Amino acid sequence: MKKKMFYALSALLLCSACTTTPRNPFEEPARPAGQESVLKLACEPLDTVRVGFIGLGSRGKGAIERYVYLPDAKVVALCDLDSANVNKANEILTSHKLPAADIYVGEDVWKEMCGRDDIDLVYICTDWHSHAPMAVYAMKQGKHVAVEVPAAMTVAECWDLVNTAEQTRRHCMMLENCCYDFFEMATLNMAQQGLFGDVMHAEGAYIHDLRSYNYDTTATGYKNMWRLKAQKEEAGNPYPTHGLGPVAQILNIHRGDRMATLVSMSNAQKGMHLYAAEHGIAGEDTARIDMGDMNTTLVRTAKGKTIMIQHDVTSPRPYNRIHMVSGTKGFAQKYPLTGIALEPNAHEFVSQQTLDSLLKVYEHPFCKEIGEKARQVGGHGGMDFIMDYRLIHCLKNGLPLDMDVYDAAEWSCLVELTDYSVRNGSVPVQIPDFTRGEWDKLQGLTFAE
Repeated sequence: MKKKMFYALSALLLCSACTTTPRNPFEEPARPAGQESVLKLACEPLDTVRVGFIGLGSRGKGAIERYVYLPDAKVVALCDLDSANVNKANEILTSHKLPAADIYVGEDVWKEMCGRDDIDLVYICTDWHSHAPMAVYAMKQGKHVAVEVPAAMTVAECWDLVNTAEQTRRHCMMLENCCYDFFEMATLNMAQQGLFGDVMHAEGAYIHDLRSYNYDTTATGYKNMWRLKAQKEEAGNPYPTHGLGPVAQILNIHRGDRMATLVSMSNAQKGMHLYAAEHGIAGEDTARIDMGDMNTTLVRTAKGKTIMIQHDVTSPRPYNRIHMVSGTKGFAQKYPLTGIALEPNAHEFVSQQTLDSLLKVYEHPFCKEIGEKARQVGGHGGMDFIMDYRLIHCLKNGLPLDMDVYDAAEWSCLVELTDYSVRNGSVPVQIPDFTRGEWDKLQGLTFAE
């Protein structure tokens, strides 16, 4: 009898937990008068896209190395805190017989660069906390913006990006390169052509052992150890977009569905402290780290589909973005073992020969068009170059971009939402609708040609 009562009470508590009304701690403001949506925004074509770069560390320098292969783009200006970085970037340009760009060195000179009349696109590769303020300022100067991930660190910054893009009618694209990986693009094509049936669940992650980089005080580490500082301050997932972006596209987020609620949970923090102790690192940098080793976030969409996103940069394990897609007719995943399983024999992966055939048949049109060149140029295997190529192609031809400001806001808002959920006992949290009710106005993700 006592056992039955225990099970009945447990079931009641579980049911109560499952039906807890999600908290809505972040304001979802109405669209200001005179401001319009930028869904499918198309702007004036540009003969040559004139670009100014802010931040020329490893990511910015890598972008310069790719842009020398984009004939429709011209690097006009380079900005960084370190003169050595801008000089190295200029050396890349001149080594390809391209004119040197104007240089800006210092704390606030990026604003001066954004004010130039001969720049169309501002490309931002700085630390996370400066992304949104720089993007907002650049758009207000009439510039299109490409900003590294995440595009914002708070929900308020996400709204700033959306409102500024709507007010200025300028593009704001987050540089989520993983959306252009060859396997991710193939599975997007497969999903859009119905190979998996109705995709009901997807998973993504950023699992990457960065302990040595976080504690690297040399020029090769994060400047002023900004990433370690983020780990000390953030309790949720501060870097959700690599895993989330590709599966959000497959699930047509704000193109027929929307992310509605999430719950987030982190384990205890141990990996960073152990690493510091083993390498004789002491002091303020090891005193307190809020971020657990592994964060797991579950998202439910308005149409009842689910997404799992994980983040772990402190555990000794292989790199993993998961990229898993599960539908009513099939399944695909990239990590840790790449495979596809399809009805009627979905209990096991298809053979390697069949997998190779499927990847060839469903190769995304972007990869067919520019994939060979992308592999030659490089940038995470070529996906960075495809991303840059598409950005410049769309700006040159006056087309809507592949990813818009709502993508940037939706994917980036998980930074603060997961932090809130973790700090409040993994409470369910509502995800703002950055389209303000227009999430089902478009039906399916399409790319302009």
